[in-house]
Amino acid sequence: MLLIAGLGNPGAGHAKNRHNIGFMAVDEIARRWSFGPERARFNALTREGSIDTSTGPLKVLILKPQTYYNEAGRAVGAALSFFKLDPADLVVFHDEIDLAPGRFRMKAGGGAAGNNGIRSITAQCGPHFRRARLGTGHPGDKALVHGYVLSDFHKSEQPWLDDLLRAVADAAPLLAAGDDEKYQTEVMRLAPATKADPKKPPRGD
Repeated sequence: MLLIAGLGNPGAGHAKNRHNIGFMAVDEIARRWSFGPERARFNALTREGSIDTSTGPLKVLILKPQTYYNEAGRAVGAALSFFKLDPADLVVFHDEIDLAPGRFRMKAGGGAAGNNGIRSITAQCGPHFRRARLGTGHPGDKALVHGYVLSDFHKSEQPWLDDLLRAVADAAPLLAAGDDEKYQTEVMRLAPATKADPKKPPRGD
């Protein structure tokens, strides 16, 4: 079994925020692979389903913590413990301001790099889980980061955002198979993005 968690904040007011791209990604995976309806469990919204792999379908639980971004570890830790899963069975989709908009990178283990949601999950589960990092760019000044991540994507960003979300869902069999390197490569093949300076994100509509 694989646990796929997306990071974001609950409520309609946050739905289109850059900080909620993790929610958007797991929602698209659930839609693409026809997962079941949402259920409230583990202080989260969950959906169950399966993703095809070369060795057959793999059972997957998608989880969107409703504890707010910085406390995501409470929900993730509860689900991991309930299903008796190892951290290696956990993939967390989250926004990454140190990647240019539309870029995508997989990472296993390591530090939180200032991401409080990842820090919260690490405190509950240890650092050895898989991270799917979705580039949103950086506002260029550390003092602007809070407002930037809690602001909505611009209309001008919608094309690359749609392409990226579709790619992470279409390539999901590689993720389910545990081949993160091939998954990263396939996502970037399906949704190529310019290797831009992450501190020069798109602005305006």
